[in-house]
Amino acid sequence: MTAALNLSSPPSIGRRHVLCVGAAVLDTLFRVRSIPEKPGKVLPYEMLQVAEGMASSAAYAIVRLGGMASLWAAAGDDPAGHQIISDLQQAGIDVEAMTLVPGARSAVSSILIDDDGERLIVPFYDKQLHDIVRDVTPADLSIFDAVMVDVRWPGLAKKVLQAARQAGKPAILDGDVAPAETLDMLAKEGDHLLFSEPAARLLCACDDPAAMVPILRERYPHALIAVTAGERGCYWWNQQEDAVAHVPAFRVKAVDTLAAGDVFHGSYALAIAEGAGPEDAIRLGSAAAALKCTVFGGRLGAPDRAAVMTLLSKD
Repeated sequence: MTAALNLSSPPSIGRRHVLCVGAAVLDTLFRVRSIPEKPGKVLPYEMLQVAEGMASSAAYAIVRLGGMASLWAAAGDDPAGHQIISDLQQAGIDVEAMTLVPGARSAVSSILIDDDGERLIVPFYDKQLHDIVRDVTPADLSIFDAVMVDVRWPGLAKKVLQAARQAGKPAILDGDVAPAETLDMLAKEGDHLLFSEPAARLLCACDDPAAMVPILRERYPHALIAVTAGERGCYWWNQQEDAVAHVPAFRVKAVDTLAAGDVFHGSYALAIAEGAGPEDAIRLGSAAAALKCTVFGGRLGAPDRAAVMTLLSKD
């Protein structure tokens, strides 16, 4: 790890502002003793509803760490959509540019979370939500210090990544599971490509996350490459050493892994916006994601800066 950058607090010259683009979902979380293996009735012992989704949860993580986050996402002009926007606004996220789409149904999901923190997710996305894609210019991104997009609104994500690179701002991709052609399209436009292990497998036909990194590096030589592998940590291409590097995961008792990857991506994006190098950004994201896993409630478990720095200081 480089020691030059102090990640303990936001920069003294002002809070960094990250644009997050993609998913906004009304999740219903059910806490159960175990994920069922056969059809039948499952009785949860806890339940809550929370507006989240990849980009939304990343934005919340940024706010919790002391940054500013704006969200470009779409919801239906229905009760669920209005609840999504209200919940995210109350969480401190700028939702002024979110889109309410008449006639479309808001994204919703039902999620079972067991006592080991693992989850079973049943999401629904209405294709009409993302039919209309606004134009994006470098000038539209002038107030942001970095952008981070997920794969749920690929048409808008592509335009945002292109405009960010034209503006000389970090263009970060949360490369989660999506059609391989969507992942490839977006990867060609970003300069920080953070793939989940299952998504990377779609592009590599390889089962070892460490081996995936050089394959992806060869395919996308213009970008920083990282593959997150849950409790096995994060593998990334260290350009200075011209080799695969590894940041281990922090060991915690997992209660709920939902949104852990999103918290990682939001934390990483804020660190990059603040001027951190990739290794420092990965470590900050890894610590934030680990702490999130200790709290039930999806994105609501995103930690504040003090908690993250305390964990990092013990490493």
